[in-house]
Amino acid sequence: MWECFELRLQPVSDSASPAPTPAKVKPPAPEDKPFAEFIPELFLPALLKEIEAFGGAAPQLSFEQGAMPVVGSPCWQVMGSFPGERRFWLCFTEASISCSKTIALAETGSEPSLLEPFLSDEKKTTLALLISRVVSRLNSQKWLGPN
Repeated sequence: MWECFELRLQPVSDSASPAPTPAKVKPPAPEDKPFAEFIPELFLPALLKEIEAFGGAAPQLSFEQGAMPVVGSPCWQVMGSFPGERRFWLCFTEASISCSKTIALAETGSEPSLLEPFLSDEKKTTLALLISRVVSRLNSQKWLGPN
């Protein structure tokens, strides 16, 4: 004769289950750093490296709070000076990379006379975008490499 057996599955206790795999934590984006750290620690070295890749003279770069060229309003600014006294200013109206920005340029022996809007149409400002647009603007002036 056949006997019937009933098989009942019971949940395994928590102590016997393997530990869940921890979710990978995405490292913070460079742009999440405070502005006062982002510019000198990330932006300036990356900008200098990108400019030097063109093979021309490297500029002296500095970062400070001061009067915006042409209009004199207070701003944070990255100032660059190439040999031969060519200069540029990247100005931030607030201590944030996503604020309104302008760029000014001055050829040898002259003062800047025009502020150009800089990245005004971009929704998100990144380190790579800032670097590429500054380098593109300087290269269009024929200030980089053997232009």
